[in-house]
Amino acid sequence: MPKDLTLTVVEQSPVRKGGSGADALRETIELAVACEAMGFERFWVAEHHNIAGIASTSPEILIGQIGAATSTIRIGSGGVMLPHYSAFKVAENFRMLETLFPGRIDLGLGRAPGGDQRTMLAMSYPSNPIDVRAYPEQVEDLIGYLGDSLAPDHPFATLRAGPPTDNAPEVWLLGSGIDSAQLAASRGLPFSFAHFFGSSAQGPSIVEHYRSHFKASAELAEPLAHVAVQVLCSDTREEAEWHASSMKLGRIQMARNQGGTGIVSPEEAAQHVFTAEEERFLQHSGMRATVGCPDEVAAELDEIAEVYGTDLLGIVSICYDFKARLHSYELLAERYLK
Repeated sequence: MPKDLTLTVVEQSPVRKGGSGADALRETIELAVACEAMGFERFWVAEHHNIAGIASTSPEILIGQIGAATSTIRIGSGGVMLPHYSAFKVAENFRMLETLFPGRIDLGLGRAPGGDQRTMLAMSYPSNPIDVRAYPEQVEDLIGYLGDSLAPDHPFATLRAGPPTDNAPEVWLLGSGIDSAQLAASRGLPFSFAHFFGSSAQGPSIVEHYRSHFKASAELAEPLAHVAVQVLCSDTREEAEWHASSMKLGRIQMARNQGGTGIVSPEEAAQHVFTAEEERFLQHSGMRATVGCPDEVAAELDEIAEVYGTDLLGIVSICYDFKARLHSYELLAERYLK
């Protein structure tokens, strides 16, 4: 029997080769509507920049479109790359979302650039990028703006990031290493670990470090850990591996900065002969995926949940065929959410 798991969608809006960003974003909204009906608890959208195969560049805009198309599922960012932005402006954006969709907004925060270093410079040009060492201060300021709770001696204590709301967005810290876990623990915030591209071998110890060092806060009384995994589930293992082959070749192309055409089809991926060097790269790249039929995927997800000691999993699914991607979520919902 599968474990009792609560599932979140972590969506990157993949763009297929020959398709468009508009196709990808429409499919994201369609996926959100379907996943709400299936019983997924949350739907988070990513922030990436200057990556041809991913259309999700502005999560706050996409969240609004998803919110208008749904009614109950929690919606949010997975996540906003805070060092690019003013904490005040992010607070304004998410308080507006909270006003429009009360009680449904999550604000996941990350400290990575979400793209290459040159793009990071463009995000702040003509100013200099915000020093990532200011990230803890930015997080603190953002929470203060969201809750009108800045210290009286704060230089911007009298500012208000939009009209008052009955509730504040739920703030999560996202990360693939120990630094974000430590900050989430010390600040008393929920933490989401990116198992699918982080240091997965160290992941359980990172999450345990978060739990053991957690300090209760006004936002959260006890530690809350979420783990994001990459999954491609089909009716048979052969079908799952066929659809996942696009993702495998895409990692090679992205590493070589050759991903300008979007996610390739399985037919095109099947024509690629992987060299020994490419296979070694894939093995040691840190990227992890759970691929297979429902029984195989459930067994691996149950094991991941047990190793991390959590029943909260975020599901990332990327492939060329949207129907196959949607079906992957349907199969997971049949296992865990019915």
